[in-house]
Amino acid sequence: MKTKQIILPIILLVIFLTPSLLRAQPDFINDTSDVPIDGGLSLLVAAGIGYGAKKLRTINTKQKNGKNPFQKH
Repeated sequence: MKTKQIILPIILLVIFLTPSLLRAQPDFINDTSDVPIDGGLSLLVAAGIGYGAKKLRTINTKQKNGKNPFQKH
């Protein structure tokens, strides 16, 4: 029990300090402009919404037919 009380704070300290030690890039210079996240991300969101609508439609039609929509064929 005593070792758990010692090891747990050490592990938490390492977990919380590691991201500050492993920065991927230096700070930006003031004259840089940000890049908008628009093209690919909006297509992925639209595809996810379309896939979710298709799954909901499939589940609703299976429920109307009296089948269990969550049962594998």
